[in-house]
Amino acid sequence: MKKLFIIFSASILLASCSKFLDREPLTQISPDNAFSSESELKLYIQSFYGMFPSADGGFPWGIYNETIDNIVLTSLTPQLTGDRVAPVTDGNWSWGNLRNINFFLQNYTKGHLPDNITAPYVGAARFFRAYFYFNMVALYGDVPWISTVIDANDSVLLHKPRDPRKLVMDSVLSDLDYAVAHMTATKAADQVSKWTAMALKARVCLFEGTFRKYHGDGGDPFNEGFTAGDANTWLQRCADICDTLMKSNMYKLHTGVPAAAYGELFSQQSPDPNEYILARTYSAGLSVFHNLNYYTVSPSYGKPGLEKNLVNSYLMKDGSRFTDIPGYDTITFFNEVQNRDPRLSQTIRTPGYTRIGATQPLAPDFSATVTGYQLTKFVSDPSQDANQRSVTPLPIFRYGEVLLNYAEAMAELGSTDQSFLDRSINLLRGRVGMPSLNLATANADPDPYLADQDSVLWNSTNPNKGVLLEIRRERRIELVMESFRWNDLMRWKEGYLLRKQFKGMYFPGAGSYDLDMNGKIDVVIYEGTKPPTQNGVVYLKLGSDVDLENGTAGGNIVVNRKIGKNWQENRDYLFPIPLQEILLNPTITQNPNW
Repeated sequence: MKKLFIIFSASILLASCSKFLDREPLTQISPDNAFSSESELKLYIQSFYGMFPSADGGFPWGIYNETIDNIVLTSLTPQLTGDRVAPVTDGNWSWGNLRNINFFLQNYTKGHLPDNITAPYVGAARFFRAYFYFNMVALYGDVPWISTVIDANDSVLLHKPRDPRKLVMDSVLSDLDYAVAHMTATKAADQVSKWTAMALKARVCLFEGTFRKYHGDGGDPFNEGFTAGDANTWLQRCADICDTLMKSNMYKLHTGVPAAAYGELFSQQSPDPNEYILARTYSAGLSVFHNLNYYTVSPSYGKPGLEKNLVNSYLMKDGSRFTDIPGYDTITFFNEVQNRDPRLSQTIRTPGYTRIGATQPLAPDFSATVTGYQLTKFVSDPSQDANQRSVTPLPIFRYGEVLLNYAEAMAELGSTDQSFLDRSINLLRGRVGMPSLNLATANADPDPYLADQDSVLWNSTNPNKGVLLEIRRERRIELVMESFRWNDLMRWKEGYLLRKQFKGMYFPGAGSYDLDMNGKIDVVIYEGTKPPTQNGVVYLKLGSDVDLENGTAGGNIVVNRKIGKNWQENRDYLFPIPLQEILLNPTITQNPNW
């Protein structure tokens, strides 16, 4: 079945609710002859794998090409500019996958197979239904809960209104509990299992618990009567399922030399079964590729680069804060990346960086990165640099996320026991040789740089807000390029951070710069006429090719300075319902302030 997961592509056309819910699945299995063998059950379930995010899918669900405020491109999405309007149609409001899942759950018994054969596949179907609805709620909030195949003449269900978020999420939880209890316990990095269901339950419960907590203000337009006790119930569920998964000893972190272990995990050509709970896999032999290498080394995909604020958030190697250094905001590249958390040099090009399979050190290439902080996470050897030629596996669920989920849930619940950090965050830090996080110290001496950005948490009464700032730092650093940032900002009520100006490296002004201090000029920032060129040097005209905060007086690179950002706190935490759906079903109401 591995090849099926690799080559599967969704064949369901995007359609409105009223157009597809009365159709039989495109697999052409009819209720009368369905599911008479285990292989048919397995094949049908395999078709659901297309629901998982693709490598570089559309906003916000691609795996590696998250933009948000972690990675900066030469352009901004409407979600960042605030230019969104309620669309006529929206591919995310698509219900074909749900219809196929419900078809299976409604008809699997017609094959008359014994329960011990069907139960794991029923569990898998309910896992995928929970996954489907979790993503829908994360985007739209209230949505219709549909658990049957809708007949074309069923006007009641075809015109079903949105169900309250609480009902939908309780139903998601019920599906996940069934999945955990009944899915196969066989562990495989490219197949769903009870372990995948446990990881999804942890993700869902953390999201829902923190969303209800931080949007629990009575004046919040997204509050549906959330209470502190309600939020804590979901957080406790997250902590409990993480604890169970951690105690199972089925997974562990990939380890090795601290200066390389984190980066190695993401550059391997097959998924590490110790840490990857589920991964998208690719194959040159089957001509199934993604575009990661080309995305990071060519000028054709927006020249992605890490954002300055994130780079500033990486601690020093001794655990002290980079932003506590006097004048940290005017330190040039070579010096700012010295003696930092090793994950920084395993995520972007830093002095001494060499490609896999090569020996020539490479400096950041400004022809391929707009901020100067050029991405290396998931990058493989140069043989995969051509367009759509990468085969590096990409994580959908990994054990590192489980540890982060556990730490955050326990801190939100107010734990004062150091052991929850030692079982989670400190394992992640230990992988790269970083000092352990101490609960008492973090709460007694919160990072003012992080606190300044995180006003919602900082203004809360949570006694663990100091350590929560550190956990959020760890989460952002550990999971960068894995498509978590949008949901994290939404659940933490931190969308306002997207108004900030995106920045890159600091330069004192025009001049020639040897970024890695190897005696060779890498980039020239010039005014007026372009100077005579040299091979291997990138030339950037000040005010045209590159913009510095203070113009000729230097400063950090500013990206898209002239494009405004207009995040609306009372609107943008949920996507708008497509207008066509409201026309087709007048009982579907629009989200607040769209």
